[in-house]
Amino acid sequence: EKYNMNKVLLLFLVVFYSGFPSKGISSVSTRPLAVNIGAILSFNSTIGRVAKIAIQAAVDDINSNPTILNGTRLKISMLDTKLSAGFLGIIDSFLLMERETVAIIGPQYSVMAHVISHIANEMQVPLLSFAATDPTLTSLQFPYFVRTTQSDMYQMTAVAEIVDHFQWRDVIAIYIDDDHGRNGVSALGDKLAEKRGKISHKAPLNPGNITREEINSALVKIALMQSRVIVLHIYPSFGLDVLNVAGSLGMMGSGYVWIATDWLSTLLDSNPSLFTTQSINDIQGLITLRMYTPESEIKRKFRSSWNKVSKEKDPVEGPFALNTFGFYAYDTVWVLASALDAFFRSGGTLSFSNDSSLNMLRGGSFELDNMGVFLDGEKLLKKILEVNRSGLTGEMMFGQDGNLVHSSYEVINVIGSGIRRIGYWSETSGLHTGESPNHSISGDGLYGVIWPGQTTQTPRGWVFSSNGKPLRIGVPLRISYREFVSRTEGTEMFGGYCIDVFTAALSLLPYSVPYKFVSFGDGKTNPLNSDLLHMITVGAFDAVVGDITITTNRTKIVDFTQPYIESGLVVVAPIKKLKSSAWAFLTPFSPMMWFVTGMFFLVVGAVVWILERRINDDFRGPARRQFVTIIWFSFSTLFFAHRKNKTLYAGEKTVSTLSRFVLIIWLFVVLILNSSYIASLTSILTVEQLSSPIKGIESLVISNDRIGFLRGSFAENYLTEELNIHSSRLVPLNSPSEYEKSLKDGAANGGVAAIIDERAYMELFLATRCEFGIVGQEFTKMGWGFGFPRESPLSIDMSTAILKLSENGDLQRIHDKWLTRSACSSEGAKQGIERLELNSFWGLFLLSGIACFVALLCYGIRMVYRFSRDSNSNLERSSHSDRLRSFLSFVNEREGEDKYRPKRRRKVVHEGGSLDDSTVIVHIENNPSAQD
Repeated sequence: EKYNMNKVLLLFLVVFYSGFPSKGISSVSTRPLAVNIGAILSFNSTIGRVAKIAIQAAVDDINSNPTILNGTRLKISMLDTKLSAGFLGIIDSFLLMERETVAIIGPQYSVMAHVISHIANEMQVPLLSFAATDPTLTSLQFPYFVRTTQSDMYQMTAVAEIVDHFQWRDVIAIYIDDDHGRNGVSALGDKLAEKRGKISHKAPLNPGNITREEINSALVKIALMQSRVIVLHIYPSFGLDVLNVAGSLGMMGSGYVWIATDWLSTLLDSNPSLFTTQSINDIQGLITLRMYTPESEIKRKFRSSWNKVSKEKDPVEGPFALNTFGFYAYDTVWVLASALDAFFRSGGTLSFSNDSSLNMLRGGSFELDNMGVFLDGEKLLKKILEVNRSGLTGEMMFGQDGNLVHSSYEVINVIGSGIRRIGYWSETSGLHTGESPNHSISGDGLYGVIWPGQTTQTPRGWVFSSNGKPLRIGVPLRISYREFVSRTEGTEMFGGYCIDVFTAALSLLPYSVPYKFVSFGDGKTNPLNSDLLHMITVGAFDAVVGDITITTNRTKIVDFTQPYIESGLVVVAPIKKLKSSAWAFLTPFSPMMWFVTGMFFLVVGAVVWILERRINDDFRGPARRQFVTIIWFSFSTLFFAHRKNKTLYAGEKTVSTLSRFVLIIWLFVVLILNSSYIASLTSILTVEQLSSPIKGIESLVISNDRIGFLRGSFAENYLTEELNIHSSRLVPLNSPSEYEKSLKDGAANGGVAAIIDERAYMELFLATRCEFGIVGQEFTKMGWGFGFPRESPLSIDMSTAILKLSENGDLQRIHDKWLTRSACSSEGAKQGIERLELNSFWGLFLLSGIACFVALLCYGIRMVYRFSRDSNSNLERSSHSDRLRSFLSFVNEREGEDKYRPKRRRKVVHEGGSLDDSTVIVHIENNPSAQD
């Protein structure tokens, strides 16, 4: 192959040296009687034998209808490259150039297309290929290369979407080691990367005469690998050989996934007899793609006449079964004919310029000096790219990149003795089911697939490597918080919360996982989790189980499962329980609130007095009485706001509409104030009040106090890098006992002011240490997960299992088993808090007692004063006992009179006469002077 390529490069240097100076120009200025076109095919290949007949049929149909080219006939020269994809095709292209060929149909192989496209560019001869699907054959590098079929870029996009649809991440690619295979697989890798997938292994096969031994060697290596999703991108000529060897190795059974590109559908369409042979057993359960060609009337007519045409064109081996490439070959000729007609209509001529630099090659088996540059080749190329017609394959129209628009594929599943379409892929709609690529009926997805092994259960796409070794699970050998991870002394057995969650998740997987725990650490200090995760990257561990916090930096080196516990950073500091004060009833309102509330009581009372004074006798009288009425009326609304009648208290009622309006608003305000006061006071008296000089992370950051953290924890980096706390303030601690001692000592005595650690640790620490508590809010949101190597499919399955544990309640039960410690928060400890003691209320009782004492004192002074005034003349002659009896009798008499004396009323008569309907009742104070 290398020798052939050297010959080709030497030939290029000779042909293209110094350009193409003109020797002479031959041209046809009018529409010619015939146009020379060429075709380069491999007549004995699966695609070539069908394409040859399709091209001939298209030429015959065009020539039989003089209206298509207005009398001009197509004269085609078809050359056979045998089964060679290299040097013979180049020779054939030179032979066609000698004949003043205006366009070449082909070549069939992408390898050949790369080379011939260089010649086509120089000779300005359009190259229309119906089978070269290499995505790197672009119009930018090869402007005269026109692909009249669908690019493998779209086919590999479809394959990547199939892989992503079934949630596989790793695939193995088996491909032919030439431009067609390498570039196609490269495109697949790019598309998988967009879906967060990858090609974990590439298995190239020799494009020459590959032997079964070479195939067997490649497949044995693949069988020992983890991935079970295999993409097969080769030629139809030996694709079945690969599958046959795979079957003999047991690689066509349950658990495997085989996705074949369109070579398999082409082979099955071209050889229907395969369904009745033993070969069909080698492809059971495979998924393959086929370029979609819509049904139409011209397609049905062409298919019905195909057997007759193929028999006429090849009476020895015909008839042949049709395949998709035959349709594209037929349409390619019609595209060229349509472009030629437009070319001639626009004044194009068949002008060729001979190259004098090729004279030195005169006398060979072919005369290169007869080769000429097609002067109007660029014009013809433009007309080809402007073609827009409907053919056997549907719409034939080119996009700006030179590829056909609206690429689409059928997704096919090989089942039994036939095939079944399970969906479509289109450039615009992706994977879907429906009647056609452009008519989706059920959205994204595919119909059910029968997989290798005759199973309908979707394979998980990977297995553990067949090396006979269980997974090595790294476990940190902790010296503190052994509730999470601990090793049984003298054994390699581990227990704890993290271990139980891991084993419970493994039990939910639909497959068994051989594993063994391997301790990490010296047993004297807590190992660094970052060092433990690094062991995965170097291959020492296959996974890590423990109290591993998921952080951004760690996700760059390993993959984590779904978090199985939330554990953000919190601040723990010494706390004191505040006892309720005797003046706690003043606490709900601030001093300003008390002042404003009292002032509004007086203002509302004054406003109501102003509004009621002229029309309501209850608000009239002596100044002292009116002042007392204002005070009593305003503050009584606090206690009588719930009454339904108009009377707020005995003796006063509102008459004015304006005053009632003011009272409605004020009573609503009083209701809100009263409810808020009661709620706040209830909280103060019944909820435990804790106090700490540290209020949270904010106050801790701005202070200069020393801060403790768990040695080896990520908290150190977080505090220094994210919160900019100087490292001199940080004190590494190793165990809960060191936590307790440092907090009790305090920052002033060589200890710490607070501890910053993860909530999961701190909840265990605080369970038996009631003198400390969490202050402030949790200031990070993180969680713990199990670590696996990057792109490990086991991490995805374990994440699903953890979610199932959470949904069925097992995760909470494991948590309660290991982490529930309630010594400081038990019901018995709360009983003392829920009982209200006298200490919280003696201030209120004191105020009430003082009020009673002052009232009685004032009343007694008033009674003594009146008794002495009224009985002054008789006191001098009475004994002390008589004076006392007289005083008690005086008080009792006055009280009796006040209680039972009826109230007098008088009728107010207007000077002008009696008020018939307006009688004002005036309450007269029941005392002797008033009655007089």
